[in-house]
Amino acid sequence: MQNDILLRVEDLHTWFELRKWGFLHAGFVRAVDGVSFELKRGEAVAIVGESGCGKSTLAKTILGLVLPTKGGISFNGRGLEAKKIREYRSQVGYIQQDPYGALASFLNVRGILEEPLRINGVGSAERKERIEEVLTEVKLTPVGEFLPKFPHMLSGGQQQRVVIARAMILKPKLIVADEPVSMLDASVRVEILQLLEGLQHAHDLGVIYITHDLATVRYFTERIFVMYGANLVERARVKELLDNPLHPYTRALLTATSNPDPENAATFKEVPSGEPPSLRSPPAGCRFHPRCSSIIKGLCDVERPPDFERGWGHFVMCWLYK
Repeated sequence: MQNDILLRVEDLHTWFELRKWGFLHAGFVRAVDGVSFELKRGEAVAIVGESGCGKSTLAKTILGLVLPTKGGISFNGRGLEAKKIREYRSQVGYIQQDPYGALASFLNVRGILEEPLRINGVGSAERKERIEEVLTEVKLTPVGEFLPKFPHMLSGGQQQRVVIARAMILKPKLIVADEPVSMLDASVRVEILQLLEGLQHAHDLGVIYITHDLATVRYFTERIFVMYGANLVERARVKELLDNPLHPYTRALLTATSNPDPENAATFKEVPSGEPPSLRSPPAGCRFHPRCSSIIKGLCDVERPPDFERGWGHFVMCWLYK
């Protein structure tokens, strides 16, 4: 149903202009180039792909931190308009990759969490109550012990809990988490992902989880979007995609995922040769065709493939499934 859709992204393009000597036009970096998807209320999706594929730019465009070049984003059935962007941002939380870099070093935990409440006109008594409530939710207790602490006095896991608390402080409907566990110790990662899952279910949050690590997506996401060369090349439910990957790039990603089984120590993993495409001058046709071993000459290298549906909710951008 249309009322179930929290976020709709339609043919989104985010390009950055390049200039030579400060004034001569020298082309564009096509960081996001024709992305479309829908996110339901209370749904968690993962956007996976290697560094430089456009994941973080897509996140920043959804957050309203970067304006799209073309295409549209609608939230709760309403398009994003420049004059209402502040209202939109108060309903969207952002969890950054580096917790220490994301927190102001000159503010203590109380000041960090109080700032967005002050900006949005929340009264003193309500601010105090909300700060205590959200710190309890992210399991930073006793609250009084953490309020006066500065970021450098916290562990990496505690810093990330403060970042999550700040993202939750205004009671958002959508959370964008940009690689929220990649800077943390392995022992802390599962705890943070379980915390995010608990918050998602408790508040019926929509969550966009951005990562390059396929090993973590199964914890709480329901669908996976695979991104390559500024395009979403495959979309499916988690189990369906992990059990039946269709796009050659998705299969390569899964092949490259580390497996702790000792029997795999001497196993050679065949992965596609070459490098990801330049987003300044991407190849014609399918972005993956220069590295693909299943290329159809005269088609893959000429025409960009549309989304083909190969099963319920399983879409793949590849001419092999025409």
